[in-house]
Amino acid sequence: MNCRYLYLVAALTMIIGCAKPDDGSDSGDDSKVDPAPVEKPGTFHTDESLTIDLGMPVKFGSSGHISIFKSDGTKVDDINLADLAGVTIREDGVMIPNNQITDASKMTTFMDALGSKSSYRRIVHYTPLRIDGNNLIVKPHSSVLEFDTEYYVTIDAGALEGFGGIEAGKKTFKTVSKPAAGTEISVAPSGKADFRTIQGALNYAMGSSSAMTIKVASGTYEEMLYLRDCKDLTIKGFNSSASRISYPNNEGWMNGSGSGTSSVPSINGTIGKNGGRSIFLVENCDNLKLENITIENTYGNEKGQAECIYFNSGSNKHRLNVENCAFVSLQDTFLCKGICYVHNSLIAGHCDYIWGYPDVCLFEDCEIRTRAKGYIVQARVPSKSSKGFIFLNCRLTAESGLADESVWLARSGGSSDYYDNVLFVGCKMCGAIRKAGWCTDGGKAPNPSVATAASGWREYNSVDSKGTAITSGRASCGLILNASQAAPYLSKDLILN
Repeated sequence: MNCRYLYLVAALTMIIGCAKPDDGSDSGDDSKVDPAPVEKPGTFHTDESLTIDLGMPVKFGSSGHISIFKSDGTKVDDINLADLAGVTIREDGVMIPNNQITDASKMTTFMDALGSKSSYRRIVHYTPLRIDGNNLIVKPHSSVLEFDTEYYVTIDAGALEGFGGIEAGKKTFKTVSKPAAGTEISVAPSGKADFRTIQGALNYAMGSSSAMTIKVASGTYEEMLYLRDCKDLTIKGFNSSASRISYPNNEGWMNGSGSGTSSVPSINGTIGKNGGRSIFLVENCDNLKLENITIENTYGNEKGQAECIYFNSGSNKHRLNVENCAFVSLQDTFLCKGICYVHNSLIAGHCDYIWGYPDVCLFEDCEIRTRAKGYIVQARVPSKSSKGFIFLNCRLTAESGLADESVWLARSGGSSDYYDNVLFVGCKMCGAIRKAGWCTDGGKAPNPSVATAASGWREYNSVDSKGTAITSGRASCGLILNASQAAPYLSKDLILN
């Protein structure tokens, strides 16, 4: 096939969960080929990925641009193939940075600024392009497309090896109208819904001053997320095994726990604030509710901090409520501040995989699953009187093959600037939990060095996998409470009062 005469003839459609467009490639000169419409007017979502059937297998080039324009010629998005040199493509198609992204890094078109245009933005690495057979999949940057607006796509010659490109105006589409006013919006990978990505829905919610629910249909949503300055928002999946947020991220790719920025850098400009290593970064949000959702950081290596969520409350008084969810990673899975309640959920990891600076974080009726030799908790509670991390009627389990005596309940960061306030109440602990319980290896003593009834490393009514009470053998820095000392910690109402 002579690529000088190739024109696109298939529709743009979304990437996740839908059928691929009909094969309809044509050859011949451009005087005889009339490209078909990209999409029916007004049916393309503002956060949708574009799948373009090129009619032939292609490879990424090393120069040239793939761009999106408004119908009046205003460029709204651009992907520069020269920036491909800065990433590595994993076997699953995800593009990861070759060098750690720090505050001093330069912005490229293979990074995204998550969030609403009117609010703070989170700078992250992302995957703008994929190739699937004859299809080129283009994921526009966050918040670049507007509702009820006509656009066209161009592809420069050289952006794809062996492909002659697409000229201005050849492939056009129009986005859907703005969702009707209300308190509920929907996300689904296909079919009728307001958005195709969870971030698209979050961008919309960040512009609302009223309580809102985002209903997430079944599907795997391959994206990192950012939410800021919201109150009374609920994100509700179909069920935790069906509605999944999944993407790889870690300290080696994004430096630190991260934060948003009020100023989005220009291309090649200094980032200023990088978005950190979590999948979901939440800042300054009160009464956020997560229900029936799995968040998985698919980085996949034991070494390397890789949070699923960072709930960051600057005041340490914002509330997070979690019901029937799963957070799956390895190191640093769940990071929080504020007042958090996690019920009937799974938290899985292996090294300090529950940690942070909360006033109080209560896990009730949860499974705490260790995946490799390591430590469950590292508390950095800001004040001695803060209740910190409390586990009420939880099951401490281990993945198959994990040896007995290989998991510590907690280890300390070793600083006098915060407190190691951790309490297990009525928890069943598998054989992988070490008999000594609390780790003092490495010379880092907890603060306080010996627990009291109200502060430090404590437990009450712990039992082993056979249901036998654990009454002795713990490290001396920990304390087994008596019934009177444990009385303030026996219910959610008492703990979160």
